[in-house]
Amino acid sequence: MTTEAVERDEQEAIRAASSGGANEPLRLLAEDGEDLAIISAALQDAILRPADIVWEKGARRLTIELSRFCWECGGTRVRAAMQFGDVISVKSRGLPRLPDAPLELLAIHFFEGEAPGGRAILMFAGGGDLRVDVECLDAVVTDLSERWPARVAPTHLDTPPNGAEA
Repeated sequence: MTTEAVERDEQEAIRAASSGGANEPLRLLAEDGEDLAIISAALQDAILRPADIVWEKGARRLTIELSRFCWECGGTRVRAAMQFGDVISVKSRGLPRLPDAPLELLAIHFFEGEAPGGRAILMFAGGGDLRVDVECLDAVVTDLSERWPARVAPTHLDTPPNGAEA
């Protein structure tokens, strides 16, 4: 299956999940890697700050508040939250330390470990990532606010930079 076909399938899954109406908030649950791929597509190009990432070690919970670009309805953004349960550890690499530095989420990948656990990697523009080790994959995303018009729609390069071959 081509990358374009996978992205199209993920966008269709997001539209189906939010098909209750154009203004219905998005609510998604991930219990396996395939579910998390759908959440990843829904959160692609979300904007957040390091201060929006809260790990409650005692509660084994990671919560991230973000500004989600609504790919399924086009041209709008919405405040949303993602939460991982059963978190064992959280580690960052290459993320800015300033609490208000902007971060752009590119993708979330899940690597299975000892069932039903594994590792979720949140990849950000600029090369930084956040690793979330979970005893059991339990992730939810929900919209928190009304939508508002996005100032700019995210764009992606169709070809590698400098004319490099893909």
